Parts: sequence; structure tokens; C-alpha cells
Amino acid sequence: MKLNPRTVLVFGHDIVAAGLAWMVAYALRFNLDIPHEYLRDAQITVGWVVILQTFFFWRFGLYRGLWRFASLPDLKRILLAVGMAAVATPAMLFLTRIEAVVPRSVLFLDPLLLLLIMGGSRLAYRAWKEHRLASLLVSDTIPIIVAGAGSEADTLLRDLSRSGAHWRVVGLLDEDVGNIGRQVQGIPVLGGLAELPHRAKTLDVRDVVLALPSHQIALRRQLVEICTAAGLRVLTAPALEDVMDGRVAVSQLRPIELDDLLGRVPVTLDDAGLADFLGGQVVLVSGAGGSIGSELCRQIARFHPARLVFMENSELALYRIEQEFHRLHPDLSIACIVGDVKDAARVADVLSEHRPTAIFHAAAYKHVPLMECDNAWQAVRNNIFGTYVLANEALRHGVAKFVLISTDKAVNPTNVMGASKRAAEMVCQWLHGRGSTRFISVRFGNVLGSSGSVVPKFREQIEAGGPVTVTHPDITRYFMTIPEASQLVLQAGLMGNGGEIFVLDMGDPVRIADLARLMIRLAGKTEAEIGIDYVGLRPGEKLYEELLADSETTLPTPHPKLRVAKARAIDPDLVADALEWLENSGCVTEADVKLRLKRYVAEYRDTRAG
Repeated sequence: MKLNPRTVLVFGHDIVAAGLAWMVAYALRFNLDIPHEYLRDAQITVGWVVILQTFFFWRFGLYRGLWRFASLPDLKRILLAVGMAAVATPAMLFLTRIEAVVPRSVLFLDPLLLLLIMGGSRLAYRAWKEHRLASLLVSDTIPIIVAGAGSEADTLLRDLSRSGAHWRVVGLLDEDVGNIGRQVQGIPVLGGLAELPHRAKTLDVRDVVLALPSHQIALRRQLVEICTAAGLRVLTAPALEDVMDGRVAVSQLRPIELDDLLGRVPVTLDDAGLADFLGGQVVLVSGAGGSIGSELCRQIARFHPARLVFMENSELALYRIEQEFHRLHPDLSIACIVGDVKDAARVADVLSEHRPTAIFHAAAYKHVPLMECDNAWQAVRNNIFGTYVLANEALRHGVAKFVLISTDKAVNPTNVMGASKRAAEMVCQWLHGRGSTRFISVRFGNVLGSSGSVVPKFREQIEAGGPVTVTHPDITRYFMTIPEASQLVLQAGLMGNGGEIFVLDMGDPVRIADLARLMIRLAGKTEAEIGIDYVGLRPGEKLYEELLADSETTLPTPHPKLRVAKARAIDPDLVADALEWLENSGCVTEADVKLRLKRYVAEYRDTRAG
């Protein structure tokens, strides 16, 4: 074993402990007044005993661990080493024929004292490092109550004590009445979760930390309501994946956020397959500066591609993602391309230079009301023709896989944006089979916090003092987090053989009005302070979205969160005619755009046409 100064120090400590235990055992045997002849015997034998004991200490691996993490396995190794030494000591004294008298009581007391000194010193050091002792003396910590008394709470308490955080846990509450009166890491379980307001008041606590399993979403929401009604701030530990990636520690508590309360189960990925798919490869992401595009880049970076090509039409968005990657992934080769996916020459140059093996096409105009009227022509040009240009060049340059980011609004579309994305899917279906490139589409709903979504809009309205504007009391939407959506896009890209339209499991739909109320409560406000105004459906907006993620309209895949839509067969001539119109026409009116979409996209229904 390689020695370092700390190992030498610990080894020296144990040598001193062994000698001290032997001498103290003699002192206790004779009530602290050792006769001269026995003192001489103790001095003669102590060296032999220390050598024997340290031999066993080393053989049982007492110097492989760190004292600050001393635990039951370390105590077990000490117990075994001391026990073996205790058995071997009489035999060693007999075989070496040392002329000294060793009382039987000394042979009994010595291992007990040695175990106490060695185990106690290690546990005392860990307690000191974890600031347990210091916390008894320091009063400038913030008292908190932890909701939950399971493994999550145990992990949180351990990390808080190790980190020396400025939080001081004064009690636990748990829904299991059988836990009341017990302790977790020395902290008592005071009562049930319903007692939160009362316990917080009596203990003068303003902050409550949720330490509950991720699947207990209904309980989380209930506790948020209880806490906000009582004027308490609700905190939570960081997400497990962030802790495992080393980005944060469990003790870095943060205010609870909307993502924590919408019931999304963590995604399981085929990491080995994705490493083969993306690792060491050149990957291009269009729309790399957008909400989905940038997160795709972050997720792809985990699998160490040879180069990541950012293609973005917005200079500012491209600059931001470039700066982020220079800071967080300085060793990753990146290329920052300013370019429009409708520009065939530019796209061809980029693909010729970088030769990507996979393209994730996230560039699109996605805001329904903005694309519905004055910008309808730009929506279809960008979303349909831009997809065709990038996909066709991918085919020409032998890109292995092309993944289109589609939307739930492409299902029975009632707006220009949704119809244009359905047409983009049709373009990929049309191109598939014409070469080696495999074309895959992935549909999903709204993502929390994406640009243009209701979440940042509601947050701004709440910060401004309200009101929060909701289009209709009954309007619902599917939601998932941006990382979850991006991870499933990568998984679909890996699984796809070409020609499929993957549909993500979006869970249950969320009423937007309920979402607004939840965000108001998370901000520590009430509906009396921040009102909700219903302003009516916007142009092209549905009351609810359709994903077609059921057994009648989709087929299962090996991944529980991915299904394949049973898409209708397309008319190749109709797709070719649409592309010719988009390529050769000038600026086209909104009315003409919608007439053409009705012709090309059979599912499209313009709800404003009367």
C-alpha cells in the first residue's frame, strides 16, 4: 500500500493507542498503584505486544479507509484485528518465553481498552469533521423541519452534518405514525405531516425541507399547500442525477420548483447504446441555441462525441451556448455555425466540412399564435422547407440518422404551426428509403421553462403582481421537463430504424388554471393577492392536445416511455408538389397558405375558417 502522511499519522496513533492500552490495563488491575516488579514486567512486554497488535492492524486493512468516513465496516475491522491480537498475545508471550508475569485480568482489559481508544478516536474525529460537535457551540444556524423520515431524510441529514451547512434540523415529521418518537441520525420524529404548521410555530421555524420519494407527487403538492398557507418556505434537496453527476451536493437545499410537483418519473436510458451511437462521432444539432436544442447538446455532451456542431440562426443564442460549453466542457470539440436551414448552399458546406453521422433537427418556429396569421408563410417555409433542405442534404452526404423534433400539435392540427410540423414529418417519411439515411420523427408536448411557454410567462406576471392570464378555465396541456424530453429524443434516435414517428409518454394532462394556482402558491402568494384572468382561446389554439399515445393508434417499443405512431401512408406526389410550391413561390398570403395546408395535410382543420 502506498504510504502518505495521513496514513503514517494514523498508524502512529494506533501504535501509541496499543502501548497506552497495555499500560492502562496494568494500572487498572492494581487500582492505579502498580507494584515495582509488575511495572517492570509491563515495560518488558509492552514492546512485544505493540508489534503483534500493529501487525494485525495492518493485515486487517485498518489504514485503507478515511477517518472522516468511519462507519460500522471500519469498526468491524477494528474488532476483528483487536480480537485476533487478544487471542495471539498469550501464545506469543508463551512462545517467546519472556521472563515477565502478565496477570490474566490485563489480558482481558487490554483489548477492551484498545477497542475503546481506537474506535472512539475515529468516531470522535468523524463527528468533529461533520461539525456535529461544532454545531452544539454555534448558534448562527437556521432551524429547519424535515418532512419525511425515510432513506431520503437519512441521506439528507448525513450530508448536512458533513458539509457544515448553515442549516440546523430541529425535528422530523412523517406520515408513518409508527415512526413518531423514533430518531434518524439523532434527530427525533416529532409527529405527523399534518402537524407542520403547529410544529413550525412552536419551534420558531420558517423553512421546511421535503425529503420524500420522488413518486409521492400528490403528497408533495399537499405539503406545499399546507406550508404556503402557513407562510412557510418550502425547500427540497437537489435532483438525484445532479448529485450523482457531482454538480451539487445533497446539502445544497433550494426552493421547491414546479418541476418537483408535476410527477415526472426519471428517464431510464440505454447509456451503453447511446455511447456507441454518439460517442466518438460528429453530431449536428440545428436550432442549437433554443430551449430543446441547447439541452440536446448538453445531453449529447455526456456521451463524449468527437465533435458537436451547433447550427443556429440567432447570433445571440449561438454565442450563449458557445460560452456555456467553453466553460463547462472545455475539452469537447465544438463548431459554431451561423446558418439558416433553408439555405441549401450553406447547409451543404457545413455537412461537407464536418461530415456528421447524426443530425438532430430542432430548428423551428413553434409559437402557435405568432405563426397563425401574419407569419404563416414564414412558418411553413421554415418548418417544412427548412426540414426538407437539411434532410435532403443529410441524405446526399450519407448522414446515418436524421432525427426530427416534432410536436403533439401535429396530431389533427388546428393551426399553421401544427400543420407545418405534420408536413415536416411527411417530408421525412417521403425521403426515407431513398438512401442510407434513416429518418426518425419524435413528437412530444410542452416542456417546462422553454422559451414561449406559459411557465416563464406566469412567473413574470406573478413577479409583477399579477394578474396571471389563462386562456380558458378548462384548457389542458401535457408537460415534461426539458432534460426529460431531450433524453427521450436521444433514446428514440438510438432505437429508430427509420420511417418511424415516435410518441413520448407525456403522463397525464395538466389544467393550465391549476398550474397557475400552483405557481402562485410556490411564489408564497395567494389568489387574493395574484388574481387569474381568463382571456379566451388564441388563434389556432386547442382546448386540449392529442398525443395519440394509446394502444389503438400506437405500437409499443422496448422503452416504456416511447411508442410508435401508426401514421397514415403519404402521397409522394403531393409532398413533391408542396416542396415545389415552397421553393418557388414568393411571399404568400395567410389565406393561400391555409388553403395549401388543407390540400397537403389531410388532418388539418382551420377552426377559424367558419
